[in-house]
Amino acid sequence: MDVYTAVESRRAVRAFTAESISPLVLERVLTAAARAPSGANLQPWNIYVVTGAALEEVKRRTGERVAAGDPGDEPEYRMYPPDLPPPYRERRAAAAEQRYRALGIDRADTRARAAQVAANWDCFGATAALFCYVDRVMGPPQWADLGMYLQTVMLLLRAEGLHSCPQMAWSVYHRTIARAVSPPDDAILFCGMSIGFEEPGVRGPRIARVPLGETVTFIGG
Repeated sequence: MDVYTAVESRRAVRAFTAESISPLVLERVLTAAARAPSGANLQPWNIYVVTGAALEEVKRRTGERVAAGDPGDEPEYRMYPPDLPPPYRERRAAAAEQRYRALGIDRADTRARAAQVAANWDCFGATAALFCYVDRVMGPPQWADLGMYLQTVMLLLRAEGLHSCPQMAWSVYHRTIARAVSPPDDAILFCGMSIGFEEPGVRGPRIARVPLGETVTFIGG
């Protein structure tokens, strides 16, 4: 699979099969992903890959918290600015509308929407999950490095015939994840990532991107 095909076919998959992934494949992907850009070669990511019974326990504990109406742990970072200005507010709303329309979920069906959100903490059925931590002393440039690293991971997963779904949602219950992986005290859970084989026939929506001219300006000749 060439790079363009990997980029074009990558998307956040929200329905996975129960098929296990070879540990050798995951190790190969993460070994190669270590070549992702990193300012001053800090490589600020700390990655935990959870599978098998350990992942089932994470799902169970988190699911119990969700079912009990637990709103989550104290946030360690803001996912989005509190007053998201245009055009970002409109883009977020449009993405949500596309996703729920494709799932056949009405805007007013709060129960169905809540169930779809809760599926995050079952990893959408995936048999492997990656949890990405960063040292709390790191600043925006190092957090940007996390994004480049995770994108590299996702593209390499496509080369292996796998799909993924990056999920900041896992940070809502970061204490439950910490209990499972025992990160250093000074580490912040940035996100989780569900990894697996896409469930046939449950293909999710491909969220449209804005026209190139809205985000890119060419200068010069």
